[in-house]
Amino acid sequence: MEKILSINSGSSSLKFKLFAMPDEKVLAKGLFDRIGIDNSRVTIKYDGKKYDEQRELKDHNQAVHVLLSLFKELKLINDFNEITGVGHRVVAGGEYFDKSVIVDEDVMNKIDELAEYAPLHNPAELVGIRVFKELLPNAVSVAVFDTAYHQTMPKANYMYSIPYEWYEKYHVRKYGAHGTSHRYVAHEAAKLLNKPFEDLKIITCHLGAGASICATMNGKSFDSSMGFTPLAGITMATRAGDIDASLVSFMMEKLQINSSEMIDILNHKAGLIGISGVSSDMRDVLAAADDN
Repeated sequence: MEKILSINSGSSSLKFKLFAMPDEKVLAKGLFDRIGIDNSRVTIKYDGKKYDEQRELKDHNQAVHVLLSLFKELKLINDFNEITGVGHRVVAGGEYFDKSVIVDEDVMNKIDELAEYAPLHNPAELVGIRVFKELLPNAVSVAVFDTAYHQTMPKANYMYSIPYEWYEKYHVRKYGAHGTSHRYVAHEAAKLLNKPFEDLKIITCHLGAGASICATMNGKSFDSSMGFTPLAGITMATRAGDIDASLVSFMMEKLQINSSEMIDILNHKAGLIGISGVSSDMRDVLAAADDN
């Protein structure tokens, strides 16, 4: 039986699903959490059972080796050659990729080149790609880019009102994010409305700890609330979203901090947790509001 593996490598995590083909039945799904951090944990749900164990995961390389060994240990596969394809979610595709692509050396070099646009994600995703290609040399590796769907945004929507040479030299522009989610939800909405996807104007919302809004018109992404990075847009769990750029330098002077420290605050200590002072989870905030 042929099997397909989908991989989502985060900065300190690895999520996966294993599918039986061609019916796309989910055989197993799981999470490798706190990779490179103390108290790493592996959780796998399969065949009505659950494997849950704390074990050392020093990096993504080791996590991939552990994952594949567990597939055999849990009898999910008998031979690695049963896995004929591996799909990898990649956050930043820049202007190189407007669709999913089969991974070769050139694609991996471009993912590496784009690491500065997603320093917490692209490097970890690239490690995963390389290790899977090494351990599963007969499987086809495919990269699916968060930014690809938004490459259809018109220039008027993705350009910032900044010196144009910044775009020419440094590719500074709006890239959007959560593209795979927005594309899927827009297509599902078209099905429910029983109308051709290409004929609709749809607003989709990706609402989680990271959140964004996308306008799709005539079957293509027209605009996104997220910008150069996933820090922009609407208020998120711990991310500030859009703020006046002058506020950044103003508060850096007040707090006597550098740019890296400020970006860390805007990514991890702002948003819902920053406003509420309670939690990054809306349920906790609402519960606290009721108590008060």
